[in-house]
Amino acid sequence: MGPPGAGKGSQSTRIREHYNIVSISTGQMFRDAYNNNEPIGIEAMKFIKDGNLVSDDITNEIVRLRLSKADAEESFILDGYPRTVTQAVALDKLLKEMNTGLDTVINILSSHDVLFERMEQRRVCKGCDATYHLRFKMPSVEGVCDRCGSELYQREDDTTESVKRRLEIYETKTKPLLDYYDKKSILFNVNGMQDFDHVYEDIILLLDEI
Repeated sequence: MGPPGAGKGSQSTRIREHYNIVSISTGQMFRDAYNNNEPIGIEAMKFIKDGNLVSDDITNEIVRLRLSKADAEESFILDGYPRTVTQAVALDKLLKEMNTGLDTVINILSSHDVLFERMEQRRVCKGCDATYHLRFKMPSVEGVCDRCGSELYQREDDTTESVKRRLEIYETKTKPLLDYYDKKSILFNVNGMQDFDHVYEDIILLLDEI
């Protein structure tokens, strides 16, 4: 968990590689579905491009379908889900049906000023979804991905107005989730204003103790 731009996706990728487990990103699933011209992706993008949360029903359904696959039977990371208490309740019900549950919820803390800079300067590869930053993580060649050579672009939800909207929604709809999981004694906070590697190291130390 964490506000938009806190680094959830980037950290999830490294955690996935470290433990060799599945990382499930609702945002990425919606973008993939949209790029594949799938109805659920087209509907979701109507919300995303304006910085709004995708409806609970659509989000819960795409997560349910993904968790039903064999590679998620043993373990998985959820990146960007749940984002509302309603989604958290639905997730608890789904996991109970799967005879499993959440081991921990990691919340990455960061200030709004840092988040604005990160998102407005973020660029993403059209080919492999690698993430870059125009100040802190520039590609070797401007506008070109180091990994696959594809073009870099700015996500529609990373524009200034969209970022403002996303942060407003986080404060009103997503932040209450912290109390929800804190009461379950599975919430742990990590300082997200450190450099990327230090945030990752703190998360791994935390997970290795669980």
